[in-house]
Amino acid sequence: MLKKLTQEQLDQILEIATEEFSAKGPEKATIMGIARKSGVSVGVIYKYYADKEALFQACLTRSLGMLKDCLNQATSRHESLEAVAEELIRIAQSFAKEHPAHIRMYHAITMDAEGGRVEEYARAIESVTAQLYTECFSKAKEEGSIRKDAEPAAFAFFFDNLLMMLHFSYSCEYYRERLRIFCGDSEDRDEKLVQQMLLFLKAGFMLRDTQ
Repeated sequence: MLKKLTQEQLDQILEIATEEFSAKGPEKATIMGIARKSGVSVGVIYKYYADKEALFQACLTRSLGMLKDCLNQATSRHESLEAVAEELIRIAQSFAKEHPAHIRMYHAITMDAEGGRVEEYARAIESVTAQLYTECFSKAKEEGSIRKDAEPAAFAFFFDNLLMMLHFSYSCEYYRERLRIFCGDSEDRDEKLVQQMLLFLKAGFMLRDTQ
């Protein structure tokens, strides 16, 4: 009989699986490779997950849950759009630096055309931020914090695009180098990016400086 794993052991398997899916894509990653790197048998993996797709879905669900918790904390702690935006920028930086494999997994999904499930994955991933950011911009529009002619859903899309590129810039090697080319590699670069992105958002989204 296979020994029951602790939650910590299961989380470790999911983290390693996330790294494999991010490096090779959902189609090319294998249960055998994940089991070997996790230090367990293939049978142990199949005890908890029916197949590779079930394991991948578990990784995706866990990752989205972690990100959603961070986003909900940011939007619930602040009233002003500027304060929410600043914390979301900081979360984008810290989450990508602390969990780069999770961001690379999202990136791998966008390239997984042969898998035939791009639409399903996109809806699972993007619905979280689409609803949250649209609600933020809708509230800001009602309060007069952004332009009266703003379309909240479109603003949410533009804002998410900026945060997505920030995610990639801290986790994917090509985009890391791209960041260095544009902004250098100084010790205070992260903080400068936060402040400059806020200036950019104020110019594009907000009616006035709210400080």
